Amino acid sequence: MNAARRSTAIAPTLSVGEVARRSGVPVSTLHFYEAKGLIGSTRTQGNQRRYCREVLRRVAFIRVAQRVGITLADIRSALASLPTAPTRSDWKRLSSLWRADLNQRIEQLKRLRDTLDDCIGCGCLSIDRCRLRNPGDKLALKGPGAIRLWVGGAGGTR
Repeated sequence: MNAARRSTAIAPTLSVGEVARRSGVPVSTLHFYEAKGLIGSTRTQGNQRRYCREVLRRVAFIRVAQRVGITLADIRSALASLPTAPTRSDWKRLSSLWRADLNQRIEQLKRLRDTLDDCIGCGCLSIDRCRLRNPGDKLALKGPGAIRLWVGGAGGTR
């Protein structure tokens, strides 16, 4: 009976291979996340990494945040603000901090999608001299980069 109970018990920690398998993230990426302070582990007497089960949620969060363009520095800062055992409300608070930035990114992508054909479609390859979109290269006075495509125009957040 005890042997059966032990075999079905959930281990409190996971090896790096188990975390990689469960999260779908390569071991090298987990090592990178750890080196960057995004996740943490303990070491066994044999110097093997062991992760708390909660690391699976953190890795999933990191992957989703990266996918929407949030920097690792911002992700690290956000994760550092969480308690050791975050609740649902902690995760909700954390994600709400990025809502305005994500909305701005969405607007940026919509604007890029809707104006990209104007800049690339003609194939003239002289965007700085385009008489239709930038007559006389007036946009050069507003700063470097694709001024028309950035939400907020010149000096806006990129």
